[in-house]
Amino acid sequence: MAERRRGLSLRGRITLVSTAIVAATLVVGALVFILVLRTVLLDEVNNAAERDLAQIETALENTGTASGFDPDDDEIIVQVTDASGALLAGSDSLDGTPLPLEKDSDSQTVRLPDEDAAYLVAVDEVDGDVTIAAGRSLETIDESVGTVAWLLAAAVPLLIGIVALLTWIVVGRALAPVERMRREVDAVTATNLDRRVADPGRADEIGRLAGTMNKMLDRLDTSQRAQRQFVSDASHELRSPLASLRQYAEVAQSHPDRVSLDDLSEAVLDEGARLERLVKGMLLLAQVTERSLATTGAAVDLDDLVLAEARRLRDTMALTIDATQVGPARVHGDEGLLGQVVRNLVDNAAQHAAGRVTLSVGVSGGQAVLAVEDDGHGVPADERDRVFERFVRLDESRARASGGTGLGLAIVRETVQAHGGTVQVTAGALGGARFEVRLPATDDL
Repeated sequence: MAERRRGLSLRGRITLVSTAIVAATLVVGALVFILVLRTVLLDEVNNAAERDLAQIETALENTGTASGFDPDDDEIIVQVTDASGALLAGSDSLDGTPLPLEKDSDSQTVRLPDEDAAYLVAVDEVDGDVTIAAGRSLETIDESVGTVAWLLAAAVPLLIGIVALLTWIVVGRALAPVERMRREVDAVTATNLDRRVADPGRADEIGRLAGTMNKMLDRLDTSQRAQRQFVSDASHELRSPLASLRQYAEVAQSHPDRVSLDDLSEAVLDEGARLERLVKGMLLLAQVTERSLATTGAAVDLDDLVLAEARRLRDTMALTIDATQVGPARVHGDEGLLGQVVRNLVDNAAQHAAGRVTLSVGVSGGQAVLAVEDDGHGVPADERDRVFERFVRLDESRARASGGTGLGLAIVRETVQAHGGTVQVTAGALGGARFEVRLPATDDL
């Protein structure tokens, strides 16, 4: 497997993205603020120039001369020209030279000759032959905007740095429990699956993550315990027929007069068949637990499987088999494994029945319901869950005598669960046990 390429950590990526977003927002906000500030200041200067213009017009109408302004004030320029463009009156800063103005524009920006100072000028005509212009210097605006721009240029990087630092700290503190859980889970091995992640005791995502990890470790621990128990039980079950075969062989070798060839052959065949059933059951159980049935299944007529088993029991056993309640029911799954479910349940009922077995199949609430009942002693209430465990025999002596492996009902439960169904055992109407299987039914009957 290729080595995972190291990259920027989640903490670093979150900090980088957050800082980039804040930086872009601050830069755009600063530019917009500067533009708005300059626009507002220009509007104020323009209003002041128009007030100066109105004052001069009033003076011309009342006195016939341009008055009401200081000719030496460099912040204000005023000029009055006639129809030919000759300067009639103006500020001293004009040096007798009128400004070249556009008469069609109400306000415009101009610069004095040989000077860098800019002025926002308002222009108006009086009686069609006199043009009045009044302007205000833009130097104060430029200085104010420049000062604000320098302040923002210094403040924005500082704010970006503060945001990056705070994001790094906050994200680090938020991810610290995750890193701690990672180290704790990394330390869990097959030999210490009983270890659990420390629960922070919070109802947030971190707390739910800790709970999910602990549940996962619980499942792994349970699975490993079940696997170890299965290996232990399987070893024990396999040891018994092997020991029996070895005992017969040793006795036949040491005392050939005590064990005939027929006895030895019968023992080998019986124990060999027992070994075969054990191995077959364990392989089938392993196949079922792989949970690979959904993609390989097909439509299966459950009633056909049940009726076939009913015929088999009638032909091989002296029992009353009632299959009158078997109706049509179709499910989706593996026909071979579902047939094994039906056979295991029917054989279990026949093994414990006193004389009668009842089979029923039907559809209820979108589920196919299979029920197998017998008139035996039933299953005690406190044993109804344990009876589905592997290698469990409630009647040990009888099960061994009949050749049972203790895997039949475990195969039933695993197969039914793999098909998305449920199985349970209750007290039956005949006085014995009632095993009920529910599977999702298909509509194409």
